[in-house]
Amino acid sequence: MTKDLAEFARAKNVKYFMISYTDLFGGQRAKLVPAQAIADMQKDGAGFAGFATWLDLTPAHPDMLAVPDPASVIQLPWKREVAWVAANCIMDDKSVAQAPRNTLKRVIEEAARDGMHVKTGVEAEFFLISPDGSAISDQYDTASKPCYDQQAVMRRYDVIAEICDHMLELGWGPYQNDHEDANGQFEMNWTFDHALATADKHSFFKFMVKSIAEKHGLRATFMPKPFQGLTGNGCHAHISVWDETGKTNVFADNSEELGLSAKGRNFLGGIMKHASALAAITNPTVNSYKRINAPRTISGATWAPNTVTWTGNNRTHMVRVPGPGRFELRLPDGAANPYLLQAVIIAAGLDGIRSKADPGKRYDIDMYQFGHTVTDAPKLPLNLLDALREFDNDKSLKAALGEEFSSAYLKLKQQEWNSYASHFTQWERDHTLDV
Repeated sequence: MTKDLAEFARAKNVKYFMISYTDLFGGQRAKLVPAQAIADMQKDGAGFAGFATWLDLTPAHPDMLAVPDPASVIQLPWKREVAWVAANCIMDDKSVAQAPRNTLKRVIEEAARDGMHVKTGVEAEFFLISPDGSAISDQYDTASKPCYDQQAVMRRYDVIAEICDHMLELGWGPYQNDHEDANGQFEMNWTFDHALATADKHSFFKFMVKSIAEKHGLRATFMPKPFQGLTGNGCHAHISVWDETGKTNVFADNSEELGLSAKGRNFLGGIMKHASALAAITNPTVNSYKRINAPRTISGATWAPNTVTWTGNNRTHMVRVPGPGRFELRLPDGAANPYLLQAVIIAAGLDGIRSKADPGKRYDIDMYQFGHTVTDAPKLPLNLLDALREFDNDKSLKAALGEEFSSAYLKLKQQEWNSYASHFTQWERDHTLDV
């Protein structure tokens, strides 16, 4: 584990460091710092005007300092003279409580005090599209059921293989790449890790995918629903909890239903209890709800939930338990902030364990075909405003994530919704001009 960034630069021939932090809207912000200056930056941080990014700060606030975490440093495999390093934000010698990475670290520390160490993996889906964003990049990718399409993935071999080669070099343990359920859509998987490491990798992965796509004259998007009629971009999260040694999975118990221990069921109970509220973070944009509540796609299924239900190895529910000792949350989408996604999962699960929450009835039906028969399970929010209201009303979840963070997030997201609601659209003219 790297501790001295200046020494890292000397050993790796790094000329510049990207000191990076992620704002509340998932925007990745960075300063490019020459290696000669990195020792001072590691000590004091790089200065930013927080108001200029999506944080609830004003122009009158003092400098926000992004202090790089050397444990997160990654040399760019496609531009080796540059290294990326995640940073923790401070102001006036205090942690900026609303900053997403700080929020995640605080929740991780809270779980650790209870002897729990959360490990997660994410399945980040993305589209490769034209530079102007108007269409998918492969004109021959037209199948009605394109998932796992052998020819289509090979037509994008240069992009996918280059990204996977980089993950192999970085030691992430990538293990499969495929063409996903929408035309022009791909998914790449790497080994699960501790929640903070997964969040850092997820953040870097999005940066890397976009960079390599641009290198090949394409554009990559993680937008939840970039094309009407096609399956949207999910970001499914696989979750397990381990003891202090990191060697014993406390979710695993083969004597229990589906191999999920009592503690695992309680953690799942917390996810179910807070599902409608955590959607404001796992599905953080107006566009997110075009994926959750979408009509049937060209392929025949959206692969996205709209009801708070759980099951065994069945992909039509919000949560599935595919095997002993873990479960998959299928709610998050490609817009999810890598740090806040992990934070809200841990916060909800921790509350579930402490309150011994019951996940409720297990459903094993095909929700796409028989979901209308489920009348006693909550529906997920229909839009971002409903999700924000659910989050605002969930006092325990807001407290677990921190009141300063929750207040800032709600304020800025409400502004975003207001901007959307006040936007004049062609739909209004088409449907109202002749009333």
